[in-house]
Amino acid sequence: MPAFEDSDFGVDAQRPQTPKYEHLQKIISHGSPARYNHTIHPPTPQNGANGINGTIEVPATRSQIAESEALMHSLSISPSQVDRRGSRNSFGASLPIPRSKRQSRLSSVANADGRPTRPGMPSIQPTRDILSSQVQDMSSVKTAAAKDMAFAFDIDGVLVHGDRLIPEGKRVLEILNGDNELGIKIPHIFLTNGSGKPEAARCAQLSKILHSPISTEQFIQSHTPMSALAEYYDTVLVVGGENYQCREVAKQYGFKDIVVPNDIVASQPTLSPLKEFFTAEQRATSTPRDFSKVKIDAILVFSDSRDYATDLQIIMDLLQSENGVLGTRAKDPTSQRIPIYFSQGDLLCPTEHPFPRMSQGTFRIALEAIYKAITGVELERVVYGKPELATYKYADEVMASWMETIHNEERLPKNIYMIGDNPQSDIIGGNMYGWNTCLVRTGVYQGEGNDKQNPASFGVFENVLAAVETALKKELGSDFQLKWSDAMNPVTAAHSVSAVE
Repeated sequence: MPAFEDSDFGVDAQRPQTPKYEHLQKIISHGSPARYNHTIHPPTPQNGANGINGTIEVPATRSQIAESEALMHSLSISPSQVDRRGSRNSFGASLPIPRSKRQSRLSSVANADGRPTRPGMPSIQPTRDILSSQVQDMSSVKTAAAKDMAFAFDIDGVLVHGDRLIPEGKRVLEILNGDNELGIKIPHIFLTNGSGKPEAARCAQLSKILHSPISTEQFIQSHTPMSALAEYYDTVLVVGGENYQCREVAKQYGFKDIVVPNDIVASQPTLSPLKEFFTAEQRATSTPRDFSKVKIDAILVFSDSRDYATDLQIIMDLLQSENGVLGTRAKDPTSQRIPIYFSQGDLLCPTEHPFPRMSQGTFRIALEAIYKAITGVELERVVYGKPELATYKYADEVMASWMETIHNEERLPKNIYMIGDNPQSDIIGGNMYGWNTCLVRTGVYQGEGNDKQNPASFGVFENVLAAVETALKKELGSDFQLKWSDAMNPVTAAHSVSAVE
């Protein structure tokens, strides 16, 4: 399958145009003090002088300066789309995302050695697939419209609450996976700021909860695009995630040398004086070494911290170190500071608890405030995830690849609907990227009417099913049936007639 060309990342007129830089200049916005006006040099890939072998760098839409002193808002982007102010993100330069196309799973049935089981013949289709293809042939206009629309779903607060199913979510996936009058699969991907597990494990978990198969080929976690950073950094500190599963995530992404906070604590117990417990299991899964001889190239916050005090202490030590070596102090910590990346900026996340819980954004804000208080300067940091432009560009690639998988057409549908529960990430991001946005009341947002600061362009709905039904009726007609009928089957249909009179 062909790799990305730079032109693949062009955005049509209704989407924000990506600026081009001869060099990457830090973006000053929201009245940032002039003392921060300097040029940020992007990281250099480890393999390839130009860094274009396996990644593409997408200019950031948010300033790299934390601005914690001036504005301690809940998310890492402008709190109001109404203001139409520039967003803030890190390194004011670019966010690398994977360049290579995902491998399509579209193929005939094959043996373990790769030989087709039916050489020269298409794969065996179930009876329903045959019937639905006939229906689609007879309804070509609706079929074309169904292939020209797609959905991008947030997960937590839209389809599930933690490990608990939102009932309407199950029915939505049944409809989109073919339980409709055409028997057609309507393209959809999952675009979540959730994190902390390998993609395959999270998809397996969601498939079980939602009672529908979810493929890694249609699934984007907040840290999924960060796999591109493996081309830039050798030794990284990976922070967050349950039982440090993010170490396995980083391994799958191709990072060469992965350190987690427990490795450092096992080596230097006095580093975190507030840490009360370090269990035998944690010690057994740690990889201690002499960190005075280890140069850490970057800090990657993949998921929510499970130990704020320890993680903040280790990160602060590294940010003030001489080129990422623990136990040292840089003479000029600003110029020698190693880069830090966050996978997303959400302050709150819906869970099984009645009220949304704090998310990775609170950890970031705490770090920004601590860094400012100790050093006197604002922290420069990179924030991936919704509503960052790079995440949506990566979503385009995933959507086009998924279209090829289910319809053998590698292209983007024209009418894409983003369904989310958070106006400050799902909705503002989708609006900025030119998608139709639907806000649901089953998660973070519980307000009356549309959100006044970041209104959803397609409307507000009680749940995800109401949003999907409305979108389907708009694109496919008010008479579109959200249920497959076996009436076309001459064997099972009640009104079937004999072929012999």
